[in-house]
Amino acid sequence: MLSLSEEQAAYMDRVPLLDCPDDMLLAAYYNRWRTFSKHIKRTAAGFVITEFLPPVSWAGSGNTIACPAGHHFYEGRWIRDSAYLNDYARFWFGGEGEPRKYSFWAADSIYAFYKVHGDLKLIADLLPELVRNYGEWEADRLDPSGLFWQFDDRDGMEYSLGGSGLRPTINSYMYGDAQAIADMAEALGNREIAAAFRAKALRLKRLVLSTLWDERERFFKTRVNAEGLAYTQRLPSEWVNRLDGGLLTEGELVNACELQGYLPWYFHLPSDGYEKAWEKLMDPAFFRAPYGLTTAERRHPQFMMDFKHECLWNGPVWPFATSQTLTAMANLLREYKQTIVTKDDYWLLLQQYARSHRHTEADGRDVFWIDENLDPFTGEWLARKRLYERNDPNKDRGADYNHSTFCDLIISGLCGIIPQAAPVCVVDPLLPDNLWDYFRLENVPYRGHLITVSFDRTGEKYGEGRGFQLFVDGRCKARSERLGKLSASLRIE
Repeated sequence: MLSLSEEQAAYMDRVPLLDCPDDMLLAAYYNRWRTFSKHIKRTAAGFVITEFLPPVSWAGSGNTIACPAGHHFYEGRWIRDSAYLNDYARFWFGGEGEPRKYSFWAADSIYAFYKVHGDLKLIADLLPELVRNYGEWEADRLDPSGLFWQFDDRDGMEYSLGGSGLRPTINSYMYGDAQAIADMAEALGNREIAAAFRAKALRLKRLVLSTLWDERERFFKTRVNAEGLAYTQRLPSEWVNRLDGGLLTEGELVNACELQGYLPWYFHLPSDGYEKAWEKLMDPAFFRAPYGLTTAERRHPQFMMDFKHECLWNGPVWPFATSQTLTAMANLLREYKQTIVTKDDYWLLLQQYARSHRHTEADGRDVFWIDENLDPFTGEWLARKRLYERNDPNKDRGADYNHSTFCDLIISGLCGIIPQAAPVCVVDPLLPDNLWDYFRLENVPYRGHLITVSFDRTGEKYGEGRGFQLFVDGRCKARSERLGKLSASLRIE
């Protein structure tokens, strides 16, 4: 067992325990769990997860907002007590939730939760509602092209350089939901629904690859449609008049590469052959900046174009998008044959993300902080700055903001626990081979068991032998001398 600090012990009965030689990463990990715990709220409808701690006017029942809910399920699935997210999943489709007020990869994220805790009754109860929800999206947001369209504002990405229209966001979300619904239906023995949604996913995949891929730029982009154009033209003239004309050309791909172009990999959508898009990720002309990944390419003439609104997506770093991109990157590293990005790149970006969790107080003290968006060159929290400049009554709304993942990137990314639909535990860490001499992730809930993964280069740190080990309920089930892929059956022997 790990020796615990007082801070860590406070979460011992809830979350996986992490030990590693990186104090900054550890601090961010436990502080993010502290932040998440603040957002678990009990309501008359059961537990829900909030985005903002103070009430905001655009939220629904219980101060809930659908926009970050997919992140909530990916992060919260690692909490030992599944009751919180079980209630939260039912909330969205029980009459009080508003699951389509914002884009929300509902079926995909609920299925991700299911794969960790294995509650078949939950997906049996929710499958009809998830099918109905998908149908409502088709009725409201399906373009004649066969792709889905969305306002950038309803993606939670207002005032973006790519604008509204046939966006990689909503189409990736709907592809992921179609695949998840099919997976749920198969688990429940409903072949008819499974086949119908596999067909929907395949059709959407073909359209994304053929319609949203810019062959010249080798990147996924927004294509303007009639609704997107009409919405853009209604925005304030001081914004519209400064936009590039390509954003106002119906039927054309916009000229901006945006970080959302990596979202297809979050849902395993692209076939082989599209990996060239990842050349832009670590390129300072595109997305890499001193304090994080910019949400729009840095070479664009309207990058970081000044505007009065505090929530701009024309360049600032948003943890919402950073966590999506790192999840997509983890999928790329494990599932595609490419040499463009590496585990070292994943580690560098994860470290950069961890370092961004800070704010300098007026007295010069640095404190842990997670908020809305960052200046990519100074690390200052921009929405907070603008709200303070105009003395907005809700200027502290972004403190302990719950709009992204971080712990999931450590658990499923760096340490490598990859949930499966079958009773099998698979571990494939993205930690670079020679970076650490030890780490341990202990008491991870997984399908009624507790999983521990442990690496000890010398065998002296934990006293359990050298190498990389996978424990199930305290028993070593798989071992390797080096970091690498391990798996173990969870079936009773």
